[in-house]
Amino acid sequence: MAAYCRVSTDQLEQLSSYEAQVEYYTNYISNHPDYVLAGIYADEGISGTNTKKREQFNKMIVDCLDRKIDMIITKSISRFARNTLDCLNYVRQLKDLGIGVIFEKENINTLDGKGEVLLSILSSLAQDESRSISENSTWGIRRRFEQGKVALNHTKFLGYDKDEDGNLIINEKQAKIVKRIFTDYLNGKGPNRIARELEAEGVPNWNGKTKWYEGSIRNMLKNEKYKGDALLQKTYTVDYLTKKRVANTGQIPRYYVEDNHPAIIDKDMWEAVQLEMERKKSFAEKHGFRRVDYGMDDNPFASKVICGDCGGAYGRKVWNSNDDRFRRRVWRCNKRYVKKGEKGCDNTHINDEVLYQIFMNVFNTILENKDYFTQKWREKLSSENLLEKYKAKQFIEIITKGEPITEFDANLFFALVEKMTVLKEGMVIVTLLDGTEIECVIDK
Repeated sequence: MAAYCRVSTDQLEQLSSYEAQVEYYTNYISNHPDYVLAGIYADEGISGTNTKKREQFNKMIVDCLDRKIDMIITKSISRFARNTLDCLNYVRQLKDLGIGVIFEKENINTLDGKGEVLLSILSSLAQDESRSISENSTWGIRRRFEQGKVALNHTKFLGYDKDEDGNLIINEKQAKIVKRIFTDYLNGKGPNRIARELEAEGVPNWNGKTKWYEGSIRNMLKNEKYKGDALLQKTYTVDYLTKKRVANTGQIPRYYVEDNHPAIIDKDMWEAVQLEMERKKSFAEKHGFRRVDYGMDDNPFASKVICGDCGGAYGRKVWNSNDDRFRRRVWRCNKRYVKKGEKGCDNTHINDEVLYQIFMNVFNTILENKDYFTQKWREKLSSENLLEKYKAKQFIEIITKGEPITEFDANLFFALVEKMTVLKEGMVIVTLLDGTEIECVIDK
């Protein structure tokens, strides 16, 4: 005979109950003349609404399948399972193996003729009890949300720790990484590029590992908690048995708490990032990009080159040759080749090297006309548009410190340029992030 014990919380008084159960069943089985102790299986501090995370319970079932156990004794149905379906499935599975379960409190032996009928009724009651507990818990959580009382998880939250009172406090070392991510994004780098650069530099994430994901960077950039606020009830539980949670898109109330904890990112910068994300999304939709996220230094023009004829996107192609001297990378309208019978875009292609040179010429031209551009951007420092104001400040800083360049600088390119539009007339229009357009003639 084996015994199964479980307590539902990790509170001290429940742990005492847990220890008492283990001791009781060890003595009970060992001192009974008809039983041989097959083991005590005990799960500590785990919810009973499903059996997926109950390691000892699952181990006990495996031992039953291996015929190491003939009978199981447990305190009650609610200790064994609060989920009717799980309970009945396991009891029937064990019964088919000739293994019974004795529930002491209810005085049920599942191998008896009436056992399963009573078990079905009592399991339903136990499930209803679990539902009631879940509803009461949910009600309490929402009441705390309504009162602005917030309990935030910080374990997977880069930039914060908790003090002795459970309040969020800034982790200064991690906060530097958070600030870098927000700054890099406003400096023109996409989440994929940021993630790859952090990995390349061995920068640790919240878990101490140096693996970074594009999706994680995007979520950080959208997280209002970095500006000190907290949006509560972003998700909710739809099934108290499976604990399945889904995004809250209006099904239940959400609560927004301002200045809940110390901010790592100031509110203006956070808002500027949201505006930049919207701008990139609109840009991608307008020109048919799946997304706008710029590559590494070997391909900085991804999502940047636009066809001036059809408005579509240019893509990079490699023209191969047995002779490396004639192998080259070119950019060509993605709508050039279409389905048979349809007319494709006939705009010209442009060499990779030409785009590099065009940007260098544009940047040096800006420096040559530094006074004009500085005055132009200073006028935007009073703009009510936070993104426009941030870009103006950034541009002024770049040209104030800038020196003429003879080699392509990807960071400068990302920080300044929105797109490069290729025209049939042998021209490229370089559009800066503030809307300024600079025409460049392609050297033949």
